[in-house]
Amino acid sequence: MKDFVIQGKVVRRELYLLLGCLVAAELVNTAAILHWGRPVLELLTQLGYVVVLALLFYIVLLLVRGLVWIIYKIFKIK
Repeated sequence: MKDFVIQGKVVRRELYLLLGCLVAAELVNTAAILHWGRPVLELLTQLGYVVVLALLFYIVLLLVRGLVWIIYKIFKIK
């Protein structure tokens, strides 16, 4: 059975995308806190929700990237 080797640049790219999703989720949380006038402490207490939202953003991003990849394969675009 062959071993799969994931290159370092692929791992770094995915980690950067996940970090970007985490930053975007934190920005959404910060905007909601400012909009609703909640205490700043909620930036820390709502961290679990931020992580879940970041994972949701990442899954949506993966679905969009997969759809684009399928479209490229169908139309043979390089």
